[in-house]
Amino acid sequence: MAFDPPTFLQSLTQRPGIYQMFDAQGDILYVGKAKNLKNRVSSYFRKSGLAPRIAALVKRIAQIDVTVTETETEALILEHNLIKQYQPPYNILLRDDKSYPYIFLSDKDKWPRLSFHRGPKKAKGSYFGPFPSVNAVRESMSFLQKTFKVRQCDDVFFKNRSRPCLQYQIKRCTAPCVEFVTPNDYSADVDLTRLYLDGKGDKILKQLERDMEKAAADLAFEKAAESRDQIAALRQIQAQQMIEKGKGTVDVVAGAVTNGQACVHMLYIRQGRILGSRSYYPKAPLAEKVSELLEDFLPQLYLNGGGRPDLPKEIVVNAPLENGQPLIDALKLRVGRNIEIRDSVRGFRAKWIELAQRTAEQNLAGKLASKKTLLQRFESLRETVGLDVTPERLECFDISHSSGEAVVASCVVFDANGAVKSDYRRFNIEGITAGDDYAAMEQAIRRRYTRLIKGEGKLPDILLIDGGKGQIGIAKEVLSDLGVVGVMILGVAKGTTRKPGMETLILAEPENRVIGRPQEAALHLIQQIRDEAHRFAITGHKQRRDKKRRTSALEGIPGVGPTRRRDLLKHFGGIVEVKKASVADLMKVENINKKVADAIYSALYNE
Repeated sequence: MAFDPPTFLQSLTQRPGIYQMFDAQGDILYVGKAKNLKNRVSSYFRKSGLAPRIAALVKRIAQIDVTVTETETEALILEHNLIKQYQPPYNILLRDDKSYPYIFLSDKDKWPRLSFHRGPKKAKGSYFGPFPSVNAVRESMSFLQKTFKVRQCDDVFFKNRSRPCLQYQIKRCTAPCVEFVTPNDYSADVDLTRLYLDGKGDKILKQLERDMEKAAADLAFEKAAESRDQIAALRQIQAQQMIEKGKGTVDVVAGAVTNGQACVHMLYIRQGRILGSRSYYPKAPLAEKVSELLEDFLPQLYLNGGGRPDLPKEIVVNAPLENGQPLIDALKLRVGRNIEIRDSVRGFRAKWIELAQRTAEQNLAGKLASKKTLLQRFESLRETVGLDVTPERLECFDISHSSGEAVVASCVVFDANGAVKSDYRRFNIEGITAGDDYAAMEQAIRRRYTRLIKGEGKLPDILLIDGGKGQIGIAKEVLSDLGVVGVMILGVAKGTTRKPGMETLILAEPENRVIGRPQEAALHLIQQIRDEAHRFAITGHKQRRDKKRRTSALEGIPGVGPTRRRDLLKHFGGIVEVKKASVADLMKVENINKKVADAIYSALYNE
């Protein structure tokens, strides 16, 4: 039975709540909140003035369910939870759910350590952040390492040193592992590091100036020169950053909307310093104005994961939020303190929001231009291979290994919007003859399409194979065995010169037909996808190879856990000496009895 809007709206309440829209198959299309349910839902069914995207949504509505809440804030929280649970196609979805990176400074031991941190904050110490990206953390840690020289090595490495490492030689550490620095001097470096991360640069400069003057008066010219160099480094980093007088800690959020596409750019201001930035491209927003975009985007950003306790007290946006108070109340409930959202600002804040808005507009323009180019390439590919309709989904496979070691196959996916990285897959290839690329390709394709035909994903319109007739034959055989139909197989064989642009395109049907002169735009698209598959495969191969090479020969031996491995390496000085040891020698290690010693000796001897 067709959905009857007038009848439904007639009995709809005017209280706050959320509404869920479903299609004829019962799949959820959209979740929204409202201060007045009747007024908000009625706006979707007016006779004119609907945006094309909203009109497309309305045509698919077969059912609307509502949940009445006491307040608009409760409605906002419920809306957020439902969006996160069901991921409706017409809602803004933030798919990057990684936690933000931090800098961690330990305080449990005599020689505190500075390190990168992401995840639960279980260790005792100080956490500084959040930082917008891993690169922002690395840049800060690199500066701190060169300036204040607090150790960044892990505890296992630190505790087993008998002489300074390379970091001491290049003057990025004071070698506390062998006590080349006194505890008091090291503690002073830790305090300066903490002050810097707290944003108290001016206080550091004053302290360093006092230290320099005192050292000079005591004729300790080497120490005075060290303080001088630290002052110079700190002033240089301050000059590179936009500084506000005071301790401004702000999230600056600016949105831009054009032709159904959106971009939100964020600046992370911590203690008056711009630590970094990040752009988001929310998919399928119904918003036509920046204010509507931000009202949908901000709850997804800040309420994910139960809220951020490190959320700044101030959020600056580039458009007034008509319904911003429920978000403020929801954030207050989550973090337990007041949060201010401002759109009218002056001074440095005005400069920051102008910078963020300009960046959002430029990034969105580039995104739209790139999408247009991509659509043209898809159309060119359609003409090149002779399809009646433009393909919507492409997949490409590639193989990577080092002389048969750690073989990894990659599968990348592209659609009309570009790379669909959530659908990328890697396959660790096992049980084949070293260097047999045909067998590796066969295993990867079989594993991939076995899962697809079971309903774990969507079949592509075109399957790209990086190779010639041999690889094409493998792909045809696998798809035939699995009963996969409707997938065009296209081989991309490198030319004799192996230069980009000289590739030969081979259609599996009919009988490996070579495409004479592929259109340039189609060839560019194929090169882009093939290069991405190559990159993804190489990255996976290197990770697998390096992991294997880092694995200790002692791992996997029954009765030898982390503690015994540590004791063995500490006793003998390294794995090479362990391999030279007899059973009697092994038994001299604490907690190593004859049974365990025999197991170790047998495992290492059989290697």
